[in-house]
Amino acid sequence: MDLATLISLVGGLAIILIGIATAGGLQTIPSYIDVPSMIITFGGAFICVFGSQSVPGFIGGVKTIGKALNEPKFDMAGLVKQIVELSNTARKDGLLALEEASNNIEDPLLKKGLVLTADGTEPELVRAILEAEIESIDGRHKVGIKLWEDIGAQGPAWGMIGTLVGLVNMLNNMSDASALGPNMAVALITTFYGSALANWVCFPVSNKLKLNNEKELTYKGVMVEGILSIQAGENPRVTEEKLKAFMSPADQAAYNAANGSGE
Repeated sequence: MDLATLISLVGGLAIILIGIATAGGLQTIPSYIDVPSMIITFGGAFICVFGSQSVPGFIGGVKTIGKALNEPKFDMAGLVKQIVELSNTARKDGLLALEEASNNIEDPLLKKGLVLTADGTEPELVRAILEAEIESIDGRHKVGIKLWEDIGAQGPAWGMIGTLVGLVNMLNNMSDASALGPNMAVALITTFYGSALANWVCFPVSNKLKLNNEKELTYKGVMVEGILSIQAGENPRVTEEKLKAFMSPADQAAYNAANGSGE
């Protein structure tokens, strides 16, 4: 579970409720629950984005909120160590030994790269194939990211539409004092809902998906560089130092301490 995203969503709701309660008391919280405003703002935002997607694409995009709430595990240090071990295997037993070693590899990209290398595929072609796989992963991730960005953009817009609906109804019923309050509530709360949807939910979700995507692309990029280094017959020590450059200084220090490497 990604605590930062969870705390952001729960904390955002808590801040809104505390602000309402502080300003008008706990008894005013129910007055911020308005079904017509919810239908216009949330329903309008989601249905508008739905219209620009395929049904499977929309459903898959909405489900990506689960990925934002789950922290991905990219063990960069473990990956570097694994590639160095594979480099030692190739240096000792030849590139053909990588095909057998690939049987114990779980990541499909790394597995594919090792098999291609063992088959004697040209380095340029290996890079092209693996980078095409990475671009495909990036493209799939961006579909979910864009969906949440689009919902975030539509939220305030539909909030404004709700505001106009409320104002029109209010102006049409100026002679009925009892209708002024409900219509004014719709006019104001829809804007509130639209802003909350965009800034409380969509902004953190889309940005966390972007961050996770960048981490995965970097992780996959290390695999590509490691495979090409093995294929080029580089010294495992050189391969290790090359791949450590993708790690943060703190992670490098931890890796060196655990593996007895470094200066």
